[in-house]
Amino acid sequence: MIDAILIEKDGERGTKAGLVQLDDARLPTGEVTVRVSHSTLNYKDALAITGKSPIVRSFPLVPGIDLAGTVETSSDPRYLPGDDVLVNGFGIGELHWGGLATRARVKADWLTRRPAALTAARAMALGTAGYTAMLCVLALERQGITPKHGEVIVTGASGGVGGVALLVLHHLGYTVTASTGRTHEAAYLRALGAAAILDRAELASAGKPLQKARWAAAIDTVGSHTLANVCAGMKDDGVVAACGLAQGMDLPASVAPFILRGVILVGVHSVYRSLADRDLAWQRLASEVELAKLDTMTRTIALPEVFDASRDLLDGKVRGRIVVELPRGG
Repeated sequence: MIDAILIEKDGERGTKAGLVQLDDARLPTGEVTVRVSHSTLNYKDALAITGKSPIVRSFPLVPGIDLAGTVETSSDPRYLPGDDVLVNGFGIGELHWGGLATRARVKADWLTRRPAALTAARAMALGTAGYTAMLCVLALERQGITPKHGEVIVTGASGGVGGVALLVLHHLGYTVTASTGRTHEAAYLRALGAAAILDRAELASAGKPLQKARWAAAIDTVGSHTLANVCAGMKDDGVVAACGLAQGMDLPASVAPFILRGVILVGVHSVYRSLADRDLAWQRLASEVELAKLDTMTRTIALPEVFDASRDLLDGKVRGRIVVELPRGG
C-alpha cells in the first residue's frame, strides 16, 4: 500500500485533500516506479492542497511538484533498481501524480540522476526552487555577467528561490542585495549571503520609467511593479532574469531601460527544460551551494503535517524551504 496525499473533486468546483492509503494499482502509467523518500512543499503545492487555486487539472491526483527517491522497477534500460533519482517539473503534481506519496510512477524521460554530493533530503531542500534559482544564475552567466560587473539584486529573497539564489551568488563572489517584505529577517538573509537588505516597499509601487542606475544584474521572483522598478534601476547593459509572479503577472514598465541603457530581460522557465539543462543545473547546485547554510533555511515535516504547513505557507508564515519526509513503511 502507498501512503499519499490525494486531491479529489468535491462538488462542481470544489476539491478536497486527504491522507489516504492506495493500492499500487492506482499508480498512473510510466516506465519507472520510484520509492519516494523525500518531497517538498512549494507554494503551488499549498494552493493545490488547500484548493485556493485551480492548480490541479486531473482528478484524482497526488500533489507534489518535486520528488527524490530510489528506482524500484524500470522498463527503461537507462535506469536500474537502486538508482538514486529525482523529478521536478513536467507537470507532476498538476497533470500527473506527484511526490507526496511513498511511491511514484513516472516517465523515464522525466528523471534526473541525483548528484552524489546531495542526499535525497538536501536535494529536496533545493527542489524546484533551487533548480529555478540556478537556472537564473546560468541565465546571467550566459549574458556575460560576472562579479566584477557590480551588485546583483534578488527580489523575494525570503522565499525558496530567493534564498537559494543568495547562497549561490554569494558562493560565486557576487555582492548581493536582498529585497524582502520581511525586513525583520535581515540577520537570516545576511547569513545566506546578502550584503544589503532592501525593503520590498521601495519597489512594490509604480515608479519612474528610468531610475538611478544601481544594479548590474537581478533575479526577480515577484513580477509586476517590482520587476518594472528593477529594470528601471539597472546599470547600462544590465541583465534581469525573471522567473516569478508573486506580485502579479502584469509588467507596468516602459521601454526606457531597454533602449536607453541596453537592459536585457531574460525569462526563465523551469517546468519543461531539457534534460541537459537540468543535469547542468543540478550539478552546479551540488558543487556551489554551502550545504550547512542550506540546512539553516530548511524545515523537515512528516506527511500528515502537510495540511497545516500548506496554510502557513499561504499565510506568509514560512521562510526558506519545507522538506517532506515520506514514511519508510508505506
